[in-house]
Amino acid sequence: MWRLFYCFFLLAASAHVRTSSAVKHLPRRRLKLTDDEAGRAAEEFFDYPLQWRHFGGLEPGEPAAAFSVPTLSGEFAYRPGEEGSAGVSVLVHAFTNKSAFLECLWSSSASLASLVLELPNSAYVLFLSLDDSAATDALWMQERLHAAAKQHGKEEVLSRLHVSPVPVFAVANWIASVLYSWTCAGHNCGLAQAVFTSVGWDMPVIVKRLDARYDWLTGRWAKTKYELRDVGDGCRPAPSLEGAVAWVSDGNCSFFAKVANMAKSNASGVLVYARPGSAIQDMNCAGDECDVPLELPAAMLHIQSKVDLALSSGMSVKVSFQTTPTPNFFLGIDQQGMLAEMGWFLYPSFSFLNWQAQWFDFWSAMQLRLQSPATVVAVFDKAEMQGDKGAVADVNMPPDLWRFDTLTLDASLSCPGGRDATCPPWDHVVQLFVCCDPLGPYCHLEMGRWVTAFRRGIGHWQTDVSPLLPVLDASVCRLTMKTVPWARPWSVSLNLRFSVANVTEEKLRPFRVMSLYDGGTFDKTYNLRHPPIKFPVPASTKKVELYAVITGHGSDDNGCGEFCVTSHHFLINDVHNNTLAFSTAGTALGCAARVKEGAVPNEHGTWLYGRGGWCDGLQVDPWRTDVTAQLDVSGQASNTVVYRGLFNGEDPNPTQQPGYIIVTSFLIFYK
Repeated sequence: MWRLFYCFFLLAASAHVRTSSAVKHLPRRRLKLTDDEAGRAAEEFFDYPLQWRHFGGLEPGEPAAAFSVPTLSGEFAYRPGEEGSAGVSVLVHAFTNKSAFLECLWSSSASLASLVLELPNSAYVLFLSLDDSAATDALWMQERLHAAAKQHGKEEVLSRLHVSPVPVFAVANWIASVLYSWTCAGHNCGLAQAVFTSVGWDMPVIVKRLDARYDWLTGRWAKTKYELRDVGDGCRPAPSLEGAVAWVSDGNCSFFAKVANMAKSNASGVLVYARPGSAIQDMNCAGDECDVPLELPAAMLHIQSKVDLALSSGMSVKVSFQTTPTPNFFLGIDQQGMLAEMGWFLYPSFSFLNWQAQWFDFWSAMQLRLQSPATVVAVFDKAEMQGDKGAVADVNMPPDLWRFDTLTLDASLSCPGGRDATCPPWDHVVQLFVCCDPLGPYCHLEMGRWVTAFRRGIGHWQTDVSPLLPVLDASVCRLTMKTVPWARPWSVSLNLRFSVANVTEEKLRPFRVMSLYDGGTFDKTYNLRHPPIKFPVPASTKKVELYAVITGHGSDDNGCGEFCVTSHHFLINDVHNNTLAFSTAGTALGCAARVKEGAVPNEHGTWLYGRGGWCDGLQVDPWRTDVTAQLDVSGQASNTVVYRGLFNGEDPNPTQQPGYIIVTSFLIFYK
């Protein structure tokens, strides 16, 4: 029967399909089969034909097999390994009109503009529908894409956007199996719904809803039945709504005004309904509104005549909230032909799809860099990092360390299971400490710093720490990689990559590392704890470099040090001010802009915001500046350096819960 249904859809769509000679062929990979594991039980709920069953266990990181799908512009074919296909990623999006989130994703002009303007040239997108209305959905999606591309003068992107009129349940390849087995019910994943009941109704009214932005309203719907109260447009406070959810119409004032007024009325939540013919919108604050905390849950949905009639008739209406799991809405195939999860879409925008594609570009470029010649010293290979001890290894250093002028930390974090859902929540600082001589000055010196991704397991980073080569001048060194002891475990991998970058010119080599300052609590005593340091320049020194790794954490009344703009000053000889400022801290997309550098996209939580010198899921790059000309290098006189950390150009002076700054700083002497 399903075959007849499939044929019907192919016939229904055939009138809209035009032949294309530019069918894209992509890299061929051999399908890797694995045993069924826990977490794949979703397969039991679907009566797959026998020839499909071996696809049911595909997991992220496994090869994607070839497939072809009819589209409105001809056949879209994925052929791993064929000529001309290198460096291409494929993103698959399955639409359903049952999701308010996806409705808004496609209705929003800003969302579609981001897709046509920001999609990397290396990425192709296949759009499908999960519904019986796939043929109609395809025409609607194509119309939206073409209109956005034309509006922004980006028609060329349409050659990489392919819309299929065949529903997911009839594509007859592994895509359906993966989307169903990677089922989801988290934030903006699954079907968020409101359930209305009233005495005398035979059936509840269950409708799709879109919750207000996670990063705006901190309130969450309780697992209870609320009384529903009609309060008009919500643009002014109402009589006490204690324990009730406010039912308000859209328009006439901002979403913020509606929620703020209902908070003043002691409501337990707000439901904003779109008027007939209007689309569900992304509920968010704007400008200064975002500085006012509101702890009320809110959502938007379409007007429900049965609910409206009952309320206007004085009937009691109850509302509760649920999320129904669905097949996944997104999956990816990276440029190496491997399946990949797409992470958490914080709000309805195709920017999240673009960010994942940008990260695929970064990942592919990193694979090429890792092929460059280097002496690789393995430190950890998926070692467990947890607790006070962390991950510890005693490592033999290269006997000819003097040959190298470049040292790169090649680090990655993975999760206990293959899915993002198994990854630890929250973002934590990870530090790498080294000790080559327990009695020497470099023992327990911080060599590298990273910040974990929030529930995503795709982080892989390279950090150039070449100035610290003298620290490893020993036969055996102990390296310790750790985060806060209460964090859930990560699997950590780390290689030290020694190489020669400068092969033609005379080399200056670092020969001494002098420790300067650490950080501490960012309060009014912060700078009092950092007195001037006097030092001579060693004989034969040709160059002196200031090297610092600085990050701000915590949140006082000014958002310091994570979300405030701080500046860090190293004043040399009372004259030369060397300044590092975190100008993007607190900006809405400060870290999203660094996905191309390796920041892990689509994490859980507010990973997009700029931070004080760091981003979730990224290495902390050392700040380096040549200070040779600022010093007396004759060796006959003493030099001075002093460090200050400032907020708004002044000493920090928070009124509550001061944050803290982690500082590791050195002077590096070269000869």
